[in-house]
Amino acid sequence: MIPIRTVIDRIRWDPEFGRGEFVLGYWDRVAKRIVRVPLRRVSFAPGEHFWFEAVGEDGAVHEVPLHRVREVWRDGELVWERRVPEDAH
Repeated sequence: MIPIRTVIDRIRWDPEFGRGEFVLGYWDRVAKRIVRVPLRRVSFAPGEHFWFEAVGEDGAVHEVPLHRVREVWRDGELVWERRVPEDAH
């Protein structure tokens, strides 16, 4: 499996692959579901390789560890997925 960091780096730095509307789906431990956030509402601190900040629909900023990312969508098509057993949440 390709690591999520590699996928995100490719979106950010490969002009051909990075074209399109990307959405990250991450596991929210409180809501106990996958939350999808457009990549345009995600920011990475300089030099940070383990988490990102996502602005939720409510305007709240959430720090999300990369290991909780479960899906990457490009123009509505699932392009990357990490399956995790249900009991692992």
